[in-house]
Order: sequence, then C-alpha cells, then structure tokens
Amino acid sequence: MEINSPSKPQIFNRHVSTVKSLGWQTLIVGIVVALWQIAVWRHWVNGFLTGSPVLIWQSARSMWSTGSLQTDIEITAIETLSGFVLGTVGGTVIGYSFWYWTGTSKVFQPFAVVFNGIPKIALAPLIIIWFGTGIQSKILLAFASTVVVALLAAYQGAMELDRDFERLLWAFGANRRQVFLHLILPGSMPWVVNAMRINVGLALVGAVIGEFIASQAGLGHAVFVAGNLFELNVVWVGVLVLSLMALVLYGGVAVVERLVIRGRPW
Repeated sequence: MEINSPSKPQIFNRHVSTVKSLGWQTLIVGIVVALWQIAVWRHWVNGFLTGSPVLIWQSARSMWSTGSLQTDIEITAIETLSGFVLGTVGGTVIGYSFWYWTGTSKVFQPFAVVFNGIPKIALAPLIIIWFGTGIQSKILLAFASTVVVALLAAYQGAMELDRDFERLLWAFGANRRQVFLHLILPGSMPWVVNAMRINVGLALVGAVIGEFIASQAGLGHAVFVAGNLFELNVVWVGVLVLSLMALVLYGGVAVVERLVIRGRPW
C-alpha cells in the first residue's frame, strides 16, 4: 500500500498559508509595539513601570556591545540544552526499560509519579546547596524538570500500541528485542516527540529558576538583578530573548519530528 504524499500544489499552498500567517503575526506585533511606544510618549502609561520599545532596544544594544548579553544567552542555552537532552534521553530510556522489563515498572513507576508531582522550585535550594551556584546545578534542575515527562511519555506510548500487532510478531517467532526495535520504538515516537515539545519549556524554566535563586550569569540572573534595580527595560530584554530561545528550541523539535516520524511533509 502506498502512502499518499502531498502534491507540489498542496505543498506550495501550505507554504503560502504559512507566509500569510507570519505576515499577520508580524503585523499584530508591529501594531502592539507602535501603540505601546505612542502610549509612553503621550504619557498614557507610566514608562518607568512598563518600559518602552525604544528604551528596550537601546538596552539590548548596550548589553550586546558590552558582551554581557551574549554571555548570558550562551550560559542559559547550555544549561537548557544540556538539561533538555539529558532529561529527554534519560527519561525515554527509562520509560522503554519499563516496557522491556515489566517488573521494573511496577516497582519504580510510583516513585516517578511522586517525583513528577514535586514542584521543582522546591528542589532548587537543595540542588544548589549540594552542587553549588555554577552551571551544574542549573543543568540538574533542567534535567529534573524534564526526565519524568519523557519517562511517562515513552512508557505510555509503548503501552498504547495495538496489542494485536505485538501478538502477531510473537506468533512469527520474534524475540523481545525484535518486537521493541520493529514495533515499540518506531510506533511510540509520536509520544516521545510530544514529550520533547513539553520539555523544551520545562528545561528553560528549570534553568531560569536556578539562575533566579543563585547564579553569577545567565538570562535569569540578568532579569532578577534588573528587576531588583527597577530596570524594567533590561527585564524586557531578558524576557524577549528567553521567548526567542524557546521558539528556536521548539523549531528544533519540529525538525526532529519530521526526521524521525515518517509521512510528515515539510
């Protein structure tokens, strides 16, 4: 049976629709920024409390010229990516092991559920005390925020697959490793990718929480210090850069999805 692939006109229309959506999004953002700046100039709002687009841009340029913004971006990106990769890969492997060795899921799954219910901000002081204020503690916080989500998604994906296919493979003499490689692993990929989408934001939140509590650099540290000094424009720079970072990471997950899940058109 052939899988129907999208025709060139369909792909072109999809790209046109994407461009239109981006155009509308850009227009909406432009209107909001313009109205915001006009409101500050006309003193309709207090610029000291809200910041202004012009001063936010000037703050960003100043931070970039001194190199502090690049350093903060690099540190937060390393913390987030490291925690995201370690948590997603580690959690996925553990989740699959629960299917592969069924006895382990009965013993350890309740612990995973309990750990997932603990607010990770409550663990931040302990992790920072144990591992210091350096980058390691932020990576561990990002890891702790993502590992259980990946674990539960992988295990749930493996358990949700049609049992008839699994029984058919057993009937043809397949062993457990072959069933895993040819059915469980490819069939559960949508669950794993969905967990990655969630973990992008969770890893970033975990890293920033750690930077808020105790750090010497990073976007969370910059936002925390600027907020204490009432430098709202610098706070906005940090928030906007964190938003862009989240978009880039989410885009990376979308690329991974198209690479690992067949039948996904560009």
